[in-house]
Amino acid sequence: MKAKDVVEIIPTKDVFVGDPKAPVTLMEYGDYESEACAKVNEVIGKLLEHYEGKLRFNFRHFPLTKIHQHAMKAAEASLGAAQEGKFWEMHNTLFAHRRRLGAISLREYAKDCGVVNKKFLDNLVNSTYGWQVRSDLLEGLNKGVRDVPAFFINGVLFTGKPTFENLRKGIEEALKQKRKRA
Repeated sequence: MKAKDVVEIIPTKDVFVGDPKAPVTLMEYGDYESEACAKVNEVIGKLLEHYEGKLRFNFRHFPLTKIHQHAMKAAEASLGAAQEGKFWEMHNTLFAHRRRLGAISLREYAKDCGVVNKKFLDNLVNSTYGWQVRSDLLEGLNKGVRDVPAFFINGVLFTGKPTFENLRKGIEEALKQKRKRA
């Protein structure tokens, strides 16, 4: 393999939505087949709106493969979309269609999101992004994540129920701490 054939893969740890200079970072470990993660995805949208300019969000993969047979491939599909700057479109589409995440459906969702890579399905079949998903999973395990959704606010594990109100309180506390330090 020649040097020019090596392709740099954009990992999820580098994919954010929200203001890049926001004082608060909300990170979630989640699974695209999880009902709880799908519900909280709507909460995240509201939080990003509510804290525009103050909050950025990062999603990490934590597929519960023992109970969700399509979660791993769905996570890989989101990474495939991320390579073309379409992570968030794919992310939201996967949650919207969490009950239909077979490989052919994933290819269709990618196309609907604007992914043009002709090798998208090949990449899924060959697990091109499998190591990146596994890396997220292992990092989550090392941080104590055992179930999804799991949240961290500025690197600190959030232990409450992930409702809008509870996450808002956690974000407010993080904003207060930032102001104290400034």
